[in-house]
Formats: sequence, C-alpha cells, structure tokens
Amino acid sequence: MNSFNGLDMGLGNLSRLSNAVTRSISPENFTGAKGQGAMATEGTGAAGARDLGIGWKVSPSVEIEPGVEFTMGEIQGPGAIQHIWLTSHPNGWRNLIFRFYWDDEEHPSVEVPVCDFFCNGWQERANVNSIPIAVNPAGGFNSYWLMPFRKSARITMENKNDNNAVLYYQIDYTLTDVPDDSAYFHAQWRRSHPVAYKDVHTLIDGIQGKGHFVGTYLAWQVNNCGWWGEGEIKFYMDGDKEFPTICGTGTEDYFGGAWNWEQPAGSYGTYSTAYLGMHQAIKPDGLYRSQQRFGMYRWHVLDPIRFENDLKVTIQDLGWRADRRYLPQQSDIASTVFWYQAEPHAPFPSLPDNDAREVK
Repeated sequence: MNSFNGLDMGLGNLSRLSNAVTRSISPENFTGAKGQGAMATEGTGAAGARDLGIGWKVSPSVEIEPGVEFTMGEIQGPGAIQHIWLTSHPNGWRNLIFRFYWDDEEHPSVEVPVCDFFCNGWQERANVNSIPIAVNPAGGFNSYWLMPFRKSARITMENKNDNNAVLYYQIDYTLTDVPDDSAYFHAQWRRSHPVAYKDVHTLIDGIQGKGHFVGTYLAWQVNNCGWWGEGEIKFYMDGDKEFPTICGTGTEDYFGGAWNWEQPAGSYGTYSTAYLGMHQAIKPDGLYRSQQRFGMYRWHVLDPIRFENDLKVTIQDLGWRADRRYLPQQSDIASTVFWYQAEPHAPFPSLPDNDAREVK
C-alpha cells in the first residue's frame, strides 16, 4: 500500500508516487476543475486575443474594483496549497490585503498587505532568493509555504485603493490526505509608526494554542543617524511574563549577519539566502527620499520556535547616542510574522486604515 501523500516535497522524496491530485486556479480556470482551463471567452486579454479566439490568453488577470474583496480561489479539501504566484503594479501594494481562510472559519488566518507578505513592504521591487519566498524580476511574487487544510481553503485579495487593481495570479495545490498532526498556516502584519520612545515594537501578541513560529519579515525605516540595529528580539512563550525564554543579541545577528552589515567600503552589504536575508537597503537621495530603509527576513524552517499555549514576540528599537550609550530610537517598523498552529486561533487586531499603512 502506498502511504505517501504527496506533501513535504523535496529532492529526497521526489521519485515517490502517491495518490495526490494536482490542481491549479488562475483567471483562466477560477475553480481549478479538471479540463476546464483556457476556456474563457472574456477577460483582460480578450482584446489581444480577438484575432485568435478561445484558448489564446483571453483571461490572464482580473481587475478588482475599489473596496472589493475578490475571491481568488475556493477549494474543497482535504489538501494543501503548495505554491502561489502573483503580480500587480507596485503603486498601492500596501492597499492590497491578502487573506486566507481555512475550513470555513469566520476570521482569516492570514491578513497581510500583499507586498509585506512577499518581503517587499517598501513598495519598491526587491528580489528575494529564499526557499519559502522568492521574488523575481520584475515583481514576480512566489510563495512555497505549505498550507494544509482539511475541509476548505478560501483565498481573497481586497483592493483598498481608489483605483482598479489588476492582479495576475496562480494558486497551485494538491488534493490529498492531510496528517492529523498538520497545523494551519498563519500570518499577521503590524506597524509601529513610529515606535514610542523607550518602548519596543511588538511583532505578535495574543497567539493562543499549540504551534510553532516559522518566520519574520521587517520593513524598517530609521529616523536618526548612526547604527540603528542594537535591539534584541525576544520570544515570550507559554506563560512568560517580564522575561522571555529566547532573547537575541542584536538585530543584524537575528537575521544572520554581523557587525552592522558594514562592508569595507563603508556601505551596507545586502544578501538573500535560503533562510536569511537583508535584501533591501534604500538610501536617501538628497531630495525627497530622506530616510534609510531596510528589508530583512528570517525563516525558522530548520529551527522552528515551538510553543504549547501562547506566544508574544517583540524587538527593541535601539541605536547609539553620545558617550557610547544606547539610544532608544523612534523608527518606523512594519512586521509580518508567519507561524503554524492548531485551530481555532485568536482573532487578529483590526488592520490599520490606508493612512496608517501608507509608505511615505
């Protein structure tokens, strides 16, 4: 009897056969049904295909009107999403809200501006070369986070811009048995704009249930001069109060770097690797671009942070002042965190409005 279910794919098991079924949803096949792709007679490509007809890229994308939460896909399980590709114009990325609902739940398990989900929170295209997230020229967003579900999955995109948004996308998934110990994928976005003086930025709080933390993305704007990344990240788990169980040693350290990411020439050294990156360093231009901005990710794929009942994560906003004293900074920090947990999950805080999410 073949017991392999087609999940947890890698080179080590790529040769194994299974009874898993592969399906894909896109604007050319909104339901993912077998043999129902490329049948569109109208869509955003209809004008270009007018001489060729059906089957010739008639519906490669969708237009989402302002204020509409468009359902990108609905899937009946059991199964798992294995890959998502999408792209849209960078203008207004922070106002496109990506949501995932598992097993007919009322509250989303994922609620994140689409650019931050794909480590591009500054609305300027930045390539990412990692295993769970890949961003390729020019703004091709890819997710390889495994997202299992048992009853259903619903993926939506809400357009909070004042203009129509054009969205190209493809959701690749499998229908198969899901193990009893498989948890559900979650992601949440928060912003401190700015961080309150002598306070910390809270990446996540109020997680309830059993699970494991698997990733962090930070879009960080520094509002003062000098080195800015002395702050420690702290993980408070399973009843921790004043003191955490896990405490980092510095911001660049947590993201796998060292010594301020400084190169011999006096510039920041960017990098994008399988599980860690400081892939974006935006410098002032002497005119309208006045602050330094950075993008950083850390995927806990091989070292997940496990919790039994609850989890809170914070990071200090810390630089240097005169006489080698630490400076509590007031940076603009937006964070996206990723984790798996058993359902039900605690409802997320309300997402801030357009002005509170705006990149300026």
